Amino acid sequence: MTSDTITADAAGTWKLGDLTVNRIGFGAMRLTGSAAFHHGTPSDRGRSIAVLHKAIELGVNHIDTAAFYFSRLRSANEIINSALAPYPDELVITTKVGPYRDYDGEWGIPARPDQLRGHVEENLRQLGRDHLDVVNLRRMEQDSIAEHFGALAELREAGLIRHLGLSDVESRHLAEAQAIAPVVCVQNRYGLGQHAPVTDEVLRICGEQGVAFVPFFAVAGQGGARGASTAHDEEVLAVARAHDASPAQVRIAWTLHQGPHVLAIPGTGNPDHLAENVASGALRLTADELERLNALHGKAN
Repeated sequence: MTSDTITADAAGTWKLGDLTVNRIGFGAMRLTGSAAFHHGTPSDRGRSIAVLHKAIELGVNHIDTAAFYFSRLRSANEIINSALAPYPDELVITTKVGPYRDYDGEWGIPARPDQLRGHVEENLRQLGRDHLDVVNLRRMEQDSIAEHFGALAELREAGLIRHLGLSDVESRHLAEAQAIAPVVCVQNRYGLGQHAPVTDEVLRICGEQGVAFVPFFAVAGQGGARGASTAHDEEVLAVARAHDASPAQVRIAWTLHQGPHVLAIPGTGNPDHLAENVASGALRLTADELERLNALHGKAN
């Protein structure tokens, strides 16, 4: 399938609260380099800026980032600020708080509720914003998220945050948060072959309640932050051949087919890969192809 002429609106739209976004967005983690959370080789800054310009050109209006997305000499938020400020009116920037990394890049203990304001303000400073469109609370294995989410709800009331979301949660955490303040999105690890009944339940409940479900590592799969594997199941390869598409495009398309409330935020530091990812929103799988891929997904542990 031809990539350069397909724009992000081909996937349709969804609302994060009162903010309309195209269902194909962009994850900023890889802007900093292939080893975003380690001391690997930094990305080429000019190329990363070119990726963001290309994203806007292709109609991407939803960018997912975080202050802890940095590698040696590179910060995703700083690159976004340099490339896109002053920001287009229709651009929605989503960030997340909860995890903590020190200036050497080492992971520390998760943020306490009273530290979240500082994390929100750091995102504001790096992005050059006076408020954040959406802030996701990334759960760090705590049993209850009420105190942390309540702290963010107070910042929402203060005008620093427009909308709130969650990340890495079970359905009980979603209900716990909704009793405190509205939740517009849930980010969980999810993708073809990553079968987890807990996340399947969250996906279903989000659809029933009109909450956006935003998978991360939908393409990378088990590779996670290390990047996507080059090994693909034969079913994925067969569907890719039928559509003259890449396996990654098939994985993104399958993810979007899981419901109109599902958003995709594939990340890349390569402008050509970006165009391919965006074009995935135009890939329409047949009922037979979906059945075969769903069966593959159901086999996963």
